[in-house]
Amino acid sequence: MIQEIFGSLVFNEQAMRSRLPKETFKALAQTRKTGKPLSEEVADVVANAMKDWAVEKGCTHFTHWFQPLTGVTAEKHEAFLNPDGNGRVMMDFCGKELVRGEPDASSLPTGGLRATFEARGYTGWDPTSYAFIKGKTLYIPSVFISYSGEALDKKTPLLRSMDEISRQSLRILRLFQNRDVKRVIPTVGAEQEFFLIDEEMYNKRPDLKVSGRTLFGAPPVKGQELSDHYFGSIQKRVKAFSHALNQELWKLGVPCRTEHNETAPAQHEIAPVYEDANTATDHNQLMMDLLKNTAQDHGMVCLLHEKPFQGINGSGKHNNWSLCTDTGYNLLEPGETPQEDAQFLIFLCAVIKAVDEHQDLLRLSVATASNDWRLGGYEAPPAIISIFLGEELTGVLEALENHNTYVKESTGGMSVGVHMLPRIPKDSSDRNRTTPLAFSGNKFEFRSLGSSSSTATPNIVLNTIVANALCEFADILEKAESFQTACQNLIVQTIKKHKRIIFNGNAYSAEWVKEAQKRGLLNLASVPDCLPYLTTEKNLTLFQKYNILSEGELFSRQEVLAENYSSTIAIEGRSMLDIARRDLLPAILKQLDILCTTSYHKKAIIGKEGSEMNTIFALNDLCEAMYKSIEQLESALKTAENTQGSIEKTQVYRHQVLPEMNKMRSIADKAEVLSERSLWPLPSYGEILESV
Repeated sequence: MIQEIFGSLVFNEQAMRSRLPKETFKALAQTRKTGKPLSEEVADVVANAMKDWAVEKGCTHFTHWFQPLTGVTAEKHEAFLNPDGNGRVMMDFCGKELVRGEPDASSLPTGGLRATFEARGYTGWDPTSYAFIKGKTLYIPSVFISYSGEALDKKTPLLRSMDEISRQSLRILRLFQNRDVKRVIPTVGAEQEFFLIDEEMYNKRPDLKVSGRTLFGAPPVKGQELSDHYFGSIQKRVKAFSHALNQELWKLGVPCRTEHNETAPAQHEIAPVYEDANTATDHNQLMMDLLKNTAQDHGMVCLLHEKPFQGINGSGKHNNWSLCTDTGYNLLEPGETPQEDAQFLIFLCAVIKAVDEHQDLLRLSVATASNDWRLGGYEAPPAIISIFLGEELTGVLEALENHNTYVKESTGGMSVGVHMLPRIPKDSSDRNRTTPLAFSGNKFEFRSLGSSSSTATPNIVLNTIVANALCEFADILEKAESFQTACQNLIVQTIKKHKRIIFNGNAYSAEWVKEAQKRGLLNLASVPDCLPYLTTEKNLTLFQKYNILSEGELFSRQEVLAENYSSTIAIEGRSMLDIARRDLLPAILKQLDILCTTSYHKKAIIGKEGSEMNTIFALNDLCEAMYKSIEQLESALKTAENTQGSIEKTQVYRHQVLPEMNKMRSIADKAEVLSERSLWPLPSYGEILESV
């Protein structure tokens, strides 16, 4: 069954072989491999075959599917329709339409790259990612650029970074006499976490509907304390949802293999097999879209916000990144020979160097207003970037650094020096869930991504910074008189210079924060702290050197990130004001009225006040505090809105608006537990988390 449906809605290699002339297929395969443009004649043949295939499967429209700087996908649908002049129409689709589209994209964020009246943007077919069908529409994965050629999307710089890391990796492989490899491919497997709640509960929570997270809510009586949800039996309703989800994902060629309950109540995870970074990013965007649509079909809502419930574990997306050759060899896996192990150590050291030198960019790549709530909690790594290697691999590196004997109990001592490298242990470390980047045998697991984020930006950064490290290594090794000696020395020097980034302990601990500060590591706790780093001279030089992002493109992304942060908090703040005024205050006043009426009658009958007076006084104090809080939050929002400069504005939202929002929430949550359940207008945490 799976074999029959998998990829059935994808114009994949099998579909191409069966529908394209041999020479056309070869030309397209060459384009997919090298990025060389297709001729107009070949594009016409491909477009016609793609159209026929799609129409046979019921399609009436096509769309260039792209990934603008919103973080989600965009699409403009057009019919396979061409009037024939005789009152009839033909189903038509030519190479020009396949290769390029022109959406009216004036309202998509550009971060100042162009004015609003400059509406023209171009989509360009990405032939390295297969076209697919959703509903009655043929989706064509595409890049998105401006009229003057700037990248307005996330796919364009991702593809550029993939080309660059391949180029620099090949330089290293050639030094190890590897002539067979023609391309090195960054691979990614993105584990996706999410919450499922009942749609009826969701519709009663205006905060969830507007912002994706609960802005109010007292802790539930039972949360995740017993760890009885993690890897537990999947509920019948969720199982039906998962079955339907997998069917749709498999049809679209998304190789999802793993699913399970996560730690928090109502939280789940789904994970695919590894793919190239570009395809993995496309597939993760598809997955997020299908998660939401499939949940709706089953009377549920999928929450992808990083922290939908305060005090309950939030959701992340673990980005498992590695480097593989087109011959099927993983460059981050220890080898079978000393030469392969030396090659492994060069690539490993390149990652260590890259992460240490570019902590700021890695932190920036996962920076969003919603992920700020999650990072540093006990469900996510801290904002401090570090690498976990495990005790055994770290021991090998320390022995290399100090020219000592590395002792492994099972094998005894191994001499380490300029003439001999130790055999590298395979998969010899436990998993560390507290660290941002954990090496796990043959890949690095970047655990800091937020659940709602695109995987494109983190992988653009990983590809670029590692490519830069490999370039510097290749520059040294290509000039060396003795490659073996230079290789050994380079490994040792890299370990000595960058070992501060390696930490195998508990990254959640307060001790690590102090230790990281001593090591000189960055601790960028929020988006406003990160923003200035994106356009430092060092980072502008890095991205321009490899033509990944121009100076203008980098400044535009900084502007978009700042605008998104401020807009997110502004929307949440206005939502809190609306709910507090129209829902919470009336509920508190009604509860006070009931209690005061009861107290009045009790005193009239028995001659003295009852114990309910304590609750009356407490609720009255909270009511007055709520009125004051509304005034203070409203004032803070006005200050933020009137602040000039996008980065300066984020600081006001971070340091003035958010504290007022937190104060209001504290007041409301205290009032909730003092109010009759039927009077409180918002479903409680307990009701929501147990709704499915």
